[in-house]
Amino acid sequence: MSRIAAAFERLRDNGRRALIPYVTAGFPYADITPELMHGMVEAGADVIELGVPFSDPMADGPAIQAAGEAALAMGVGMKHVLAMVTTFREKDASTPVVLMGYANPVERYDGVHGKGSFVRDAAAAGVDGVLVVDYPPEECEDFAAALQAHGIDLIFVLAPTSTPERMAQVGRIAAGYVYYVSLKGVTGAGHLDTEAVGRMIPRIREHVKLPVGVGFGIRDARSAQAVGSAADAVVIGTRIIQLIDGQAREQVVPLVREFLSEIRQALDALPAATAKNAAGR
Repeated sequence: MSRIAAAFERLRDNGRRALIPYVTAGFPYADITPELMHGMVEAGADVIELGVPFSDPMADGPAIQAAGEAALAMGVGMKHVLAMVTTFREKDASTPVVLMGYANPVERYDGVHGKGSFVRDAAAAGVDGVLVVDYPPEECEDFAAALQAHGIDLIFVLAPTSTPERMAQVGRIAAGYVYYVSLKGVTGAGHLDTEAVGRMIPRIREHVKLPVGVGFGIRDARSAQAVGSAADAVVIGTRIIQLIDGQAREQVVPLVREFLSEIRQALDALPAATAKNAAGR
C-alpha cells in the first residue's frame, strides 16, 4: 500500500477529510521548502503537493506563475526539487509528497540523466505521487506502469468539462486520488460554486474508485469547509502562495502554519464523513 493510500485509509477510518496544501518548490526562498513542508505537517496537512517550477505553466494563474518564475530565477530545477524531498524525508517518513507540474521538466530530466531516471530518482527521494498536468491518460500508460513499479501513484486532473469517457479513462489507470479542479480556467480563479462541486463529485465516483480531492478557488476556512462537505480532500495552493509572497523569511512558516491550522479546524468541525465520502467509493 502506498503512503497516499495509507493516509486516506486512516482518514476514512476516522471520518476525516484530507488537507492537501500546495507550494511551489523554492518559493519564496530557494532553501526554505523542507522547513515549510514540516510546518504544513505540524498544522495538519495530510498530503503535500510540491510544485515543480516551469517556465510555461499553462494551468496556473498569475500567483503560481510568478512563484515559479521566482524559483527558476534562483536556479531551482527538478534535481533541486528531488533534493528537497530527500531532505524532508530525513525527519518525516510518513507524510505523502506529490510532485505537481508539467511534462517538460520530467522529460528534460530523463534527457539529461537517462531514460527512466526521473522515476528512479523520484522514488529514491521519497516521492509518493506525480501529477503531470499535460499528460493525458491515453498517452501515459507506460509512464503509469513505471511509476507503479517504483511505488509511486500517478494522479490525474478532472475538470467540470470532463466527459464520462474521460473519467473512465482516468479511473482505469489513476492511483492515489484524483484532483478535481472546481472551476474552468487557471489556478486562483474566483467564483467557487460549491453546489456545482457537490453535483459533480458523485458523477466522478461513478467512474473513479479513488478519493476525490477538490482544488481551485478555495481560499479560507469557510470555502474549505463547504467543499469538504462533499469531497474527500481539499487542495489549497494559490492562497498559500499569495500569503507568503514578499514575506520576510522568518514569517513564512508561521504564517502558513497559522493559516492551515484554521483550515484543519474547519474540516474537522464537519460531521464525520461517511464511508462513501471518505473512501471515494
